[in-house]
Amino acid sequence: MTALLTEVNAAQASGRALNFANLNLSNSVQMSLSMLWENSPFMCTDEEIVERCLTTGTGYQVRNIPLMMKPRADRNFGESEYQEAVISFDNQGNMESFYLSISMNLYMNVIKNNKEITDLRRRQLILDYVEQFRTSYNTKDIKFLQQVFSDDALIITGKVISQKKDNIKLPDKIVYKKQTKQEYLTNLRRVFANNSYIKVTFDDIKVMRHPVNPNFYGVTLHQGYTSSNYHDDGYLFLLWDFTDENQPQIHVRTWQPDQINGDRIPDDEIFSLNDFDI
Repeated sequence: MTALLTEVNAAQASGRALNFANLNLSNSVQMSLSMLWENSPFMCTDEEIVERCLTTGTGYQVRNIPLMMKPRADRNFGESEYQEAVISFDNQGNMESFYLSISMNLYMNVIKNNKEITDLRRRQLILDYVEQFRTSYNTKDIKFLQQVFSDDALIITGKVISQKKDNIKLPDKIVYKKQTKQEYLTNLRRVFANNSYIKVTFDDIKVMRHPVNPNFYGVTLHQGYTSSNYHDDGYLFLLWDFTDENQPQIHVRTWQPDQINGDRIPDDEIFSLNDFDI
């Protein structure tokens, strides 16, 4: 990990690509880092990092790695931005993943609400996948999104439309559109191709386990989405199925704007686990 962060800082200072020759990283980790680097090179801001090494179901994890994202000159999404990374290792200490993390307070709020050991493990998996999910948009990783959505996934997207009658302005309303997995991924490929960068952030997260089928979890996130030609804020809901813990899948993905007519949408209108018949 020290060798990787040292190489990151050297590459950022020299304005070059990352050199993985002496880092002994898997192809998947190299690919993830390269895609993240292409979107926005970064550097580690601390000379020394002292963090607890957390245990997971399959290995170890180190969180709170301080990064300063340095956007390229042709990617005009603001000044340098502070982010944190999470790095996961297998039980032999080999690096398995490098992702941008959610904040530690959001992470701990989800973890502390666990009911038992199985629930704790799945909440850790959910947070890991949420961080992968977020990073996959930043890196335009369509392959990960193909794998994580079930073949019959339901995609629901809401947008605010203006209304008029007899040239009189009426209150705006939210209209929802349903898509299949393939329709959604086809549209997403087009979005990836037409935007030089995409940045997704989460600043709130709620996790609910299904009261009858404990393999199903509803995850509601407040999401900020910024690309080279678009920005919005809204609520993202994901229905996760952990029947196969080695390959959990998303059966439902919804997005809806967080405001309409200048007001925040009511809590009872935000999609949640209770809105879907398992």
